[in-house]
Amino acid sequence: MNGYESTILLVEDDPNEIDLARRACKLNEPALHLVAVQDSTGALEWLATASAANDPLPKLILLDLKLPHLIGLAVLRRLRMDAATWDLPIIVYSKIHEPSDVVMSYQVGANSFVNKPENIEQFNALLHELSDYWLIPRQRKLSLGSN
Repeated sequence: MNGYESTILLVEDDPNEIDLARRACKLNEPALHLVAVQDSTGALEWLATASAANDPLPKLILLDLKLPHLIGLAVLRRLRMDAATWDLPIIVYSKIHEPSDVVMSYQVGANSFVNKPENIEQFNALLHELSDYWLIPRQRKLSLGSN
């Protein structure tokens, strides 16, 4: 997979946030491959195309709650109803949110809800936490099952 251990699908409409995520992924060890789409339609199309082509799906989805067109919760609901993506770790994140947003995210199927990082150091720390919790144990489990 292009020399990367894991691919993260970032669903984010702000180009500055995408740039921040790209820079943080380059700092991460092991390296993370970031696929960024700027809206919900792009995310659903990218995942459908990858699934139809039997290409590897991302190991984790980082989903902005406040997206144009189709909000993050609607995307999350659709992903949880799709057999190809129902068990992918999906982390919802947002700068501005109400407690009800957090509750609804978990009710719809989010694996976690985090505050959107404000700088490269915070984003790098978030990626380390996500890798340690969601990616590394999952990869170990998958490799143990293949022996």
